[in-house]
Amino acid sequence: MQIQPFSASDYIRQHIRTVPDWPAPGVQFRDITPLLQNPRVFRVLVDAFVHRYMQPEKHPDVVAGLDARGFILGSVVAYELNVGFVPIRKKGKLPFHTVAETYELEYGSATVEVHTDAVQSGQRVLLIDDLIATGGTMMAGKKLLEKVGATVTEGAAIVDLVDLGGSRRLRECGLELFTLVEFGSD
Repeated sequence: MQIQPFSASDYIRQHIRTVPDWPAPGVQFRDITPLLQNPRVFRVLVDAFVHRYMQPEKHPDVVAGLDARGFILGSVVAYELNVGFVPIRKKGKLPFHTVAETYELEYGSATVEVHTDAVQSGQRVLLIDDLIATGGTMMAGKKLLEKVGATVTEGAAIVDLVDLGGSRRLRECGLELFTLVEFGSD
């Protein structure tokens, strides 16, 4: 009997729930909440990111998470890496001086903000979210962090919805990406 090597990506993929026709007919929503509910799966998920970013050449000074599911993963990864965490919030949610970045959505636009003192000039930042769809939110987060003097070393997400083209657009704009699971139009 041959033992198959453990694949964190395959294991995580098995625990992502697909909800058909939500929030609109024809949409296959990729729900990450089952990854968070099971402590073993959550540990494998977190460890997959932590082991990558423990490497000296990948180790960030700060982890930034995008509102709101990027907070869940980003804060735990930051804790495990022994670095600070920066929340990038939707407009109007941060109490101190902020800078903002507006980006286009499929049907309109949205704005995200970060505190002006969230990072120090030159700090290396890992930018995390739950998934990459069109790439707009992650690109806005990258631009915000650069406005306050940071260098975004990599964008990371659990899921890449490749058919929506966001990861391709982000890479074309010079952002290195790391994702664990890809979903196409299946």
